[in-house]
Amino acid sequence: MKGRVRLLPILTISAAARGRTMVTSGDAPQLAPPTPRRRWFSRAAVAVMVLAASTAVVVNVTPAAAATVDTSAWYVLVNRNSGKALDLYNLATNDGARITQWTRGDGAWQQWQFVDSGGGYYRLKSRHSGKVLDVQNWSTTDGGPIAQWTDNNTANQQFRLADSTSGYVRLINRNSNKAVEVQNASTADGANIVQYTDWGGNNQQWQLVRIDGGTTPPPTSDPYTNPVVWQDFADVDIIRVDNTYYMSASTMHYSPGAPVLRSYDLVNWEFAGHSVPRLDFGSKYDMSGGRAYVDGIWASTLNYRRSNNTFYWAGCVDFNQTHIYTATSVESSWNRLTTINNCYYDAGMLIDDNDTMYIAYGNSTISVAQLSADGRSQVRAQQVFTTPSSVGTLEGARFYKRGGSYYIWLTRPANGQYVLKASNPFGPYEMRQVLLNMPGPISGGGVPHQGGLVQTQNGDWYYMAFVDAYPGGRMPALAPITWTSDGWPTVQTVNGGWGVNYPRPNLPAPPRAVRPLTGTDTFAGTTLGPQWEWNHNPDNSRWSVNNGLRLQTATVTNDLYGARNTLTHRIQGPSSTATIELDYSTMRDGDRSGLAMLRDSSAWIGVKRDNGSTRVVMTNGLTMNSNWDSTGTGTEAASANVTGGRVWLRANADIRPGSGRQARFSYSTDGVNFTALGPGFTLNNAWQFFMGYRFGIFNFASQALGGQVTVRRFELTTP
Repeated sequence: MKGRVRLLPILTISAAARGRTMVTSGDAPQLAPPTPRRRWFSRAAVAVMVLAASTAVVVNVTPAAAATVDTSAWYVLVNRNSGKALDLYNLATNDGARITQWTRGDGAWQQWQFVDSGGGYYRLKSRHSGKVLDVQNWSTTDGGPIAQWTDNNTANQQFRLADSTSGYVRLINRNSNKAVEVQNASTADGANIVQYTDWGGNNQQWQLVRIDGGTTPPPTSDPYTNPVVWQDFADVDIIRVDNTYYMSASTMHYSPGAPVLRSYDLVNWEFAGHSVPRLDFGSKYDMSGGRAYVDGIWASTLNYRRSNNTFYWAGCVDFNQTHIYTATSVESSWNRLTTINNCYYDAGMLIDDNDTMYIAYGNSTISVAQLSADGRSQVRAQQVFTTPSSVGTLEGARFYKRGGSYYIWLTRPANGQYVLKASNPFGPYEMRQVLLNMPGPISGGGVPHQGGLVQTQNGDWYYMAFVDAYPGGRMPALAPITWTSDGWPTVQTVNGGWGVNYPRPNLPAPPRAVRPLTGTDTFAGTTLGPQWEWNHNPDNSRWSVNNGLRLQTATVTNDLYGARNTLTHRIQGPSSTATIELDYSTMRDGDRSGLAMLRDSSAWIGVKRDNGSTRVVMTNGLTMNSNWDSTGTGTEAASANVTGGRVWLRANADIRPGSGRQARFSYSTDGVNFTALGPGFTLNNAWQFFMGYRFGIFNFASQALGGQVTVRRFELTTP
């Protein structure tokens, strides 16, 4: 783990001034590089350096198989961790100018050409300045700044490509044998590019994107693997807007609700936003006068209306009313448009060719509602289908139109999928079975079902279902769809089941790499990223982010299930590890803070402060009954004394489907050497809680409010 760095003021270019030379002063959460020493080399000196470089460092070079560079092409280099591009800061043309990352814009200052130095090494030349990447002052230390410099073809300007997974590469310097990385795994514009020991982190991995639209890795002909997202995203709805795909999911009692994921290829997804910024549906969602476990957001719908360039989300809450939220982009602020006094249970929205808005909904008895032109009210609602008793229950509606026919896509929970077809949105409808008891792609998991259909730019159709895979939750899986001559959809199978692998969709090259669902968060900005959701609505007066997540105690309780401001993150399957760096120096007596495996049966590792002393403890035995009331507040299973005000807490979770899966806890006082604490915690794999396990970061008081902790860093890694 890297050491801490001092935060220094740097110059940042304003968004409005991007492309000009005006700069503004500001602070950023990364180390500003030192002013470079002026380097004046005679031609003879340069020749000596080149000769020295050829003899001083000997590295056996194996060319990267994943990326074959074209030395006549120009590339944008996109970082795997941040999704941002390698950037020549402030459009500089001078020797020693900073190299940073910045939101991709494909300007000349973000375009680089690989100039062959021989032996598998290249210089990276800026299209804007004509200068090349350079490890300043021939540094061989971790954190050595990367700048631009006149092309001398010296070893500190030469880099080889080393393979990482999924077609990403690392750039290894010939002089230092260290990798080019985004400092501190920052996701901010203007973050420094430095060298560091090659440890293979996402912030050291780069996608090479040709500016002519082609992309070198990942090759689109490679098959993809199901589940395409091994995190808990249930009841998914999926749409395409031009060349971008969006997917929405259930969140129940977690806030903000209804996350929106984004993809450019249907396979690689990133968090983009939330459609419901706060669960404003009653005091129980604030843990006031009750709790809302397993209530809230479920089986909702997402669509896009081209006539007003607006995204729409609709969902029934508490079996009572349907709320509709809108936004002009998924990342922007969503606002409630209306509340309709009808529960559109398991809703699916269709925006017809004539711009009329319909919603299909229901459980066994399926209905269609027509909305007003402004989407604020119901014009008409009519029952259109009654499920035959031989089929059982049908729900989870999605609503489509293809070739003049209307389709309502329905699930038979949790092992079947059916479709209704009609020539009019209000029927009459015919029914056909799409799948029943089809073997799924996750070993030990359930049958793919529910979810939705989407048509690609080239006319192909895909079905994004989910697979019950507890204790982890419900995981999205993708399969191609074909259509019979008389207009009925068919899932393409592999050996009679849902394929683990399929050919990758034939789609245009992505405009950029998506941000990975794993990685590091140092809470550098002033808002949380969309990967985070609170357990119930937070008390916003008692938390903040800015170079760390500060959690003041918000509840006096002995029950984690009743504590406000527990921040959660989905677990990456089939197994992953969460580590937090916790500053507990301002805790008060009676406070408890740490990292939980959170569900209806829970355990945690954390710090307890009592009588002026602190211990790190592992606590298990937190339980709920079938009404989601607390029946156990936990038993301390192991502990150790800690001092110094800082500790690293770790939870490793095996969420493969099945019984007996375990999580294990450990801690460290230096961030490097970890000590196991307590017995393994067996995860509950029953489905009734619906949501899978999550990592939860918490801080609550058992005596009085006033204490505070700071989470300096969160890291989610996979084996």
